[in-house]
Amino acid sequence: MKGLPLTYNRDMQEDKQPLFEAADQLSGSLEMARVVVASAKLKPEVPAAAADSSWVVATDLAEELSRRGVPFHQAHQLVGRLVLESVKGGVTPKRWTPEELEKFAPEFAGVARLLSPAEGMKSRNLPGGTGPEAVAAALAEAEARLAQMRA
Repeated sequence: MKGLPLTYNRDMQEDKQPLFEAADQLSGSLEMARVVVASAKLKPEVPAAAADSSWVVATDLAEELSRRGVPFHQAHQLVGRLVLESVKGGVTPKRWTPEELEKFAPEFAGVARLLSPAEGMKSRNLPGGTGPEAVAAALAEAEARLAQMRA
């Protein structure tokens, strides 16, 4: 520290107390996190049911229409109309049949599978995505890092 006489150390002792307090709090927090993770009971059916009954699939539909050559602005409008009509009528995505979708707008031909959130997740195979290949790659990378840290 600049400007302190060589034998004056008191100022440098006072910075240690907050550090020790933070270390004590971290230790307790990590123990609490361990207990929470060990005792957590996950219910995957709850978020799955919420996703199935919502229009979380809207972006997937618009992106698929765009991949098939529909300008994204138009795809966005088509999907927006579909969502609006569905919400007004209390219709969830899974209640639409392929025939009804195509009747609603011919551009929807062949995209009914994307009304399932699981299908949209599968298509996201970029690094960090939700697709099976992306998740497997992320897990393998994490396991390799853990093994390296333990070595």
